[in-house]
Amino acid sequence: MDDVKPGLRERKKQRTRAAISDAAIALFLEHGFHRVSVAQVAEAAEVSKRTLFAYFPTKEDLVLHRLADHEDELARVVRAREPGTDPLTAVREHFLGGLRERDPVTGLNDHPHVLRLTRMILDSPSLLARMQGFRAGAERALALALRETAAMPELTARLAAVQIVAVQWTLAQDNAQRLADGEPADARHAGALADAEHAFALLENGLGQR
Repeated sequence: MDDVKPGLRERKKQRTRAAISDAAIALFLEHGFHRVSVAQVAEAAEVSKRTLFAYFPTKEDLVLHRLADHEDELARVVRAREPGTDPLTAVREHFLGGLRERDPVTGLNDHPHVLRLTRMILDSPSLLARMQGFRAGAERALALALRETAAMPELTARLAAVQIVAVQWTLAQDNAQRLADGEPADARHAGALADAEHAFALLENGLGQR
């Protein structure tokens, strides 16, 4: 029984976390992120504010925790690349694959719920500022992966990570903004691919190859 109880407790925690997040996002989408208090979220989720903060330290985390899993995504792609594949190629293929699959992380997903979340984030300075923390974390994780798997010197790895993450974030934000402004994902796809190819070519060849 001792082996079972921890698993049951963990599943209960996951259900509670999901219930709080779902209640929060439903309220935010209906009334606006800044018009809903943490107390209102706790009441809707039927938990205390203390319990809510135990799962989500800040109000922004109620929305953006779903992006936290992607913080080290590029680092994982680099670590898992096939032998003989350079890191930039692995990242490029991963991003292009995400565009084809309409991965929300690429900004190219126009599911109504995703679009509403995107618009809410783009319209909220505090949510946008919080996302910068994920970006910094992605840079650190990628730099470490480049040092450990590609034998890059520390400064080279840091500079490469900053550039790669910046390119991917810029591409994703451009796509997300276009879709938030009403452009369908299917209509945007060809342009998104072209922009991605151009951006990664600049990374590979340098700004002299415009």
